[in-house]
Amino acid sequence: MDNVMKLRAYLESKNMDAYFIAKKVNVRYISGYTGDDSYLLITRNNKYFITDPRYTEQAGQECADYEIINWRKAGRTLADAIKGLVEKEKIQSIGFEDDYISVNVYNDFKAKIKADLLPASHVIEEMRIIKTPQEIAFLRAACEISCRAFERILGDIRVGVTEKELAAKLSSYMVFEGADTQPYGNILISGARTSLLHGIPSNKAIEYGDLVLMDFGCQYNGYLSDMTRTVVVGKATEKQREVYELEKQMLELSLAKMKAGVPVRDIYRESIKPIQDTEYLQYSYGNIGHGIGLFVHELPSMGENFDDVLQAGNVRTIEPGIYIPGWGGIRIEDQILITENGYENMISTTHELIEL
Repeated sequence: MDNVMKLRAYLESKNMDAYFIAKKVNVRYISGYTGDDSYLLITRNNKYFITDPRYTEQAGQECADYEIINWRKAGRTLADAIKGLVEKEKIQSIGFEDDYISVNVYNDFKAKIKADLLPASHVIEEMRIIKTPQEIAFLRAACEISCRAFERILGDIRVGVTEKELAAKLSSYMVFEGADTQPYGNILISGARTSLLHGIPSNKAIEYGDLVLMDFGCQYNGYLSDMTRTVVVGKATEKQREVYELEKQMLELSLAKMKAGVPVRDIYRESIKPIQDTEYLQYSYGNIGHGIGLFVHELPSMGENFDDVLQAGNVRTIEPGIYIPGWGGIRIEDQILITENGYENMISTTHELIEL
C-alpha cells in the first residue's frame, strides 16, 4: 500500500473527506516533492498539489499524477485556493496538522472555508515510524557519508582552529562525500562547552587537552544521519578517560538491549546502570534517543518518560551522555535499525576514545 493509499485508509476510518498537509517533510513523504512552498490536499478520489509560480514547473516534474494548483492565481491567500477545491469537491470535513498550522492561517481557513476543520496531528508521522526498504537504504547511505566525513575532519582538529571553522569543514566534507547540499545544524563544540547538549559552534579556538564533541549528520535523498563522537586533543586526563569509559558502557549496554518488542523505558534503565551508584548519575539526561528519517527528531522518542516499544523497521538514534557543567560533556551516538532479533548499527565509526 503506497503512502496516499494509507492516508486515504485513515480518512475512511475517521469518516473525513480530505486531509490538508503543510509540513514540508510530510509533503515530501506523501508526494515525493523536494522543493519549498508546498501543500497537499488529499481527498478520497483526487490529489492536489498547491504551490506558487516559482515551483509549478518543479511540481509538474516531480508530482505528475497530482493536479497542480497555483494558489496565487486562486486568490490572495492559501485559504482562497482551498476554498475553491472544497466547493469543487463538495468537501464537508478536512483533517489538518494542528500542531503546525499558524493561528493566522487557521483563522483565514475558518473564515473562508465552509467545511469542518478537524485537528489531526501526527497522522503522517505515525506512518513514517516503520521505514520501507528504500528509506532504510537512503538512511544507511547518509550514515556511511557521515562516517567518511568524520574520518576526514579528524585530520583538521588541532590547537588554534576554531569551532566554527571545523563545523564548516565538516559540513563541506559530507557534501563532498555525496550528501545533499542542504546540511542541517551540526554541533561542534570544545572544552567546557561540551556540557551544552545542543551547543552552537563558536569562535572559541581549540586548546590542548580539550574535549571536542561533534554531533552531526547529513541528508541523502532527503533522509538524515545523526551521529556523535567525542575526541580529546592531546593526551586524555584520568578523569576524561573515566567519564569516557562510563559513557561507552552506557551506550553499549543500551545497544545490547535493543530489538523489537523491548520497551524504550527498559533501554533507558539499562543505559544508566554504569553510573547508577556514581557521582555522574546527576549529570545524565532522561532522553537517550529518537526516531529519525526525513526529519532529525521523529517519533518516537526514547527515554525514562516514554511508553512505546521498539518495532522492527524503526530507525532510532541511541545517545546517552554525561554532561558536567564547567568541566565538559561526553556523548557517543549511533543510528540503529531495529530488527526482530536485534539491530543493525548504521554507524561504523569506533566507540573507542580517540586522542589527537
